[in-house]
Amino acid sequence: MSFDIKGLDRRMLGALENLKNEFKGLRTGRASVNLLDPVMVDAYGSKMPLNQVGNVSTPESRLIVVSIWDKTMVAATEKSIRNAGLGLNPVVDGQTIRIPIPALNEERRAELCKIAGKYGEAAKISIRNVRRDGMDALKKAEKDGDISQDEQKLQGEKTQKLTDKMVADVDSLVAEKEVEIMQV
Repeated sequence: MSFDIKGLDRRMLGALENLKNEFKGLRTGRASVNLLDPVMVDAYGSKMPLNQVGNVSTPESRLIVVSIWDKTMVAATEKSIRNAGLGLNPVVDGQTIRIPIPALNEERRAELCKIAGKYGEAAKISIRNVRRDGMDALKKAEKDGDISQDEQKLQGEKTQKLTDKMVADVDSLVAEKEVEIMQV
């Protein structure tokens, strides 16, 4: 058995990618098409991502426009955006939904920073779980006689260094997001 540090690296990078995707849904006071990524619409008997029922665009910095392809989906889409917990109030105009992005107040910015911190903590937990799995695999391999004690110690140190690097990456992503959120 050979220890797969690349597999651990891939799994830890997955946690980082997940964090980046969660950050896309956090509002920063500027309109972004990614802001509506978490919105799922009840369409045709199942839940679909918003971008599969219409075009999402940002014609100006404080406005998102969703052009719905099927006019029967307008009400369901508007309801999904309103109930997504993003603090947005969509305005229906025929087959177009206009979503003005209100300026964030200080209290809401602080709340969003806390949410960003929670997302970051969840990513760190995922990374540490991957490290634990790797360390357990190393201990088992040594116990089974597949690798030497020195090799187990060396690979364990590599795993810890990788974990420390990924946790530092999470911290810097959270710090960047907090700066972006606090910008007025």
